[in-house]
Amino acid sequence: MELKNNKKVVAIVQARSTSDRLPNKILKKIGNQKIIDLVIGSLKKSKKIDKIIVAIPNNYKNIELKKYLIKKKYNFYLGSEKNVLSRYYLASKKYNADIIIRITSDCPLVDFKIIDLMLSFSKSSKYDVITNVYPPTFPDGLDVEIFNFKTLKKTYNTAKKDDDKEHVTKFMYDSKLFKIKNIKNNEDLSIFKFSVDDNQDLLNLREIKKKIGISNLNWKIIIKYLKKNKKYSIKFMKIKRNIGSILKTGPKVWQRATQIIPGGNMLKSKNPEMFLPNLWPTYFSKTSGCAVWDLDNKKYYDLSLMAVGTNILGYSNKEVDRAVLAAVKKGNMSTFNCKEEVELAEKMIEIHPWSDMVKFCRTGGEASAVAVRIARAATSKEKIAVCGYHGWHDWYLATNLKNNSNLDSHLFQNLKIKGVPKSLSETSYSFNFNSIEEFKKVIKKPNIAAVIMEVSRNYIPNKRFLSEIRKICSKKNIILIFDECTSGFRETYGGLHKKYNIIPDLAVFGKALGNGYAITSVIGKRKYMEFANQSFISSTFWTERIGYVAALKTLEIMKKQKSWKIISNKGDSVRKNWNKLSKKYNIKIKTYGIRPLPRFEIISDNWSLYKTFITQEMLKNGLLATDTIYISVSHTGRLLKKYFHILDKLFKVIKDCESNKSNIHELLDTDLAVSNFRRMN
Repeated sequence: MELKNNKKVVAIVQARSTSDRLPNKILKKIGNQKIIDLVIGSLKKSKKIDKIIVAIPNNYKNIELKKYLIKKKYNFYLGSEKNVLSRYYLASKKYNADIIIRITSDCPLVDFKIIDLMLSFSKSSKYDVITNVYPPTFPDGLDVEIFNFKTLKKTYNTAKKDDDKEHVTKFMYDSKLFKIKNIKNNEDLSIFKFSVDDNQDLLNLREIKKKIGISNLNWKIIIKYLKKNKKYSIKFMKIKRNIGSILKTGPKVWQRATQIIPGGNMLKSKNPEMFLPNLWPTYFSKTSGCAVWDLDNKKYYDLSLMAVGTNILGYSNKEVDRAVLAAVKKGNMSTFNCKEEVELAEKMIEIHPWSDMVKFCRTGGEASAVAVRIARAATSKEKIAVCGYHGWHDWYLATNLKNNSNLDSHLFQNLKIKGVPKSLSETSYSFNFNSIEEFKKVIKKPNIAAVIMEVSRNYIPNKRFLSEIRKICSKKNIILIFDECTSGFRETYGGLHKKYNIIPDLAVFGKALGNGYAITSVIGKRKYMEFANQSFISSTFWTERIGYVAALKTLEIMKKQKSWKIISNKGDSVRKNWNKLSKKYNIKIKTYGIRPLPRFEIISDNWSLYKTFITQEMLKNGLLATDTIYISVSHTGRLLKKYFHILDKLFKVIKDCESNKSNIHELLDTDLAVSNFRRMN
């Protein structure tokens, strides 16, 4: 590249409104200036740039940005959203650019002095590309790339991969067709990050501007401040540079979510950090059978949670969806009640003849809270004995008030309970599954209204354990509640308690009842359920029609298909094949869980690492898989065969790691999955 007086230098600022992590970010303010104004303002200070162009996508999503550019009288070019390379090429061609300076609009600290230095250097240069990011030594956010039109044209005509078209200069670096010169800073400051990728980056720059008290952002002044205040500087440090070019759409949206939604989402079990940090697709666009498409339209087969057990009949079951859509067309809510509520109540009693009355909700936590309320009302007692997982409400979390480890074996260790009234201390007591001794100890506590427990989740119940609890509860006038939100309709047509022939006083159902639509129920004996009339238990959206319609159709299909037999047999097969691999590679494992909900664990100190590795490699093969499979009727033999074909190879690698022939740490592409959410009976 040679810069002569007759060469036209054009700075092209790459911009868009549709950032996945922080939409419309370049129109956000730092101080009293928008980010795009800060970028263009710096570029205008250069005496070597002939023209400044903002290159934006030509679609309705960028209308607001386009209007702002017109208002500010900035030059702009409308081009392809995905093919940014073509946007640069066509903009350069339109404005007769000889030398192109590539700037991204999310870099409010871009320094015209660095640009001028690089342009001056290029006068005697024979290089095709002048860059300060290959490799980086300047802080992230001061990135500048300069290339001539000939280089850009050759890249435009040669690059074929979508990734190369999206990232403009990637092909220039990777193809080895061009001579590249990297300009280095005197000191490697690449660990610092001043680009604005998400809301936290924006807040950091706003905060430091106030702290330092400077009218204009200046990266050198900021660096001096951060060196003096090392504890604060961690906010501007990063683990990986340009993470946005590596992350898929889902992880980008997750970063955005964590800034505005406490915990990032509504269900801890769907937190991507528990699966594969930075790599888990996280969000879906559509579903079918046991297939899920992510936001990049990549298809995966779900051999993991299947929406945390809600879809026994598979995703988007056509019969259920048709019934729901028909109901929606007629109307979902009104001042009147829907008849389907009565029909579903009758169906639940028909399936469980020991019950007489039904109360409906939308979520499992609500249903458990309703059951506990009814039990307290019916017995005029207040204390609750718990075993297993029963939601997030105060009555349950109160178990941890006196000792924050009481629920360790039921949910996860050191469960956070801030906000639960301390006055509820010693209103709930826990006991472990299959321990009749612990149960008898807890039941000696005075004023016990109810025992709420899962019939089974990870371990097969000892028949004496269940029968003894039933006997003692009856003798002491304690209401026995079976929480069948997870176990219901998986091994029997109805509650799992039917398999063991132990009849509760109340039972809670959810998850699979509506095959993905929100509906839960509390069923019970009339003499207890009638006490619901003596306590205010009511909610507007418990009356919406679609949940009832979905449940009625789901129950009809389950009965016709005998779905509980199908998924139980498939679960047995999965468990059998896990054990086969265990023997083949001499890897010790343990398997547990009810028949259609099998889980396995490798007996090793490195199990967390292996679990992350398995999830990682399965994802590369288009499968969502961890240590648990919620079996559905849509899991075909062919799909399970593919799963075990891949798992066979992974077990071989794990065997090598166990014998120190390989290092599992070197095989991971991301951080270790967080594994603090566990459900154990």
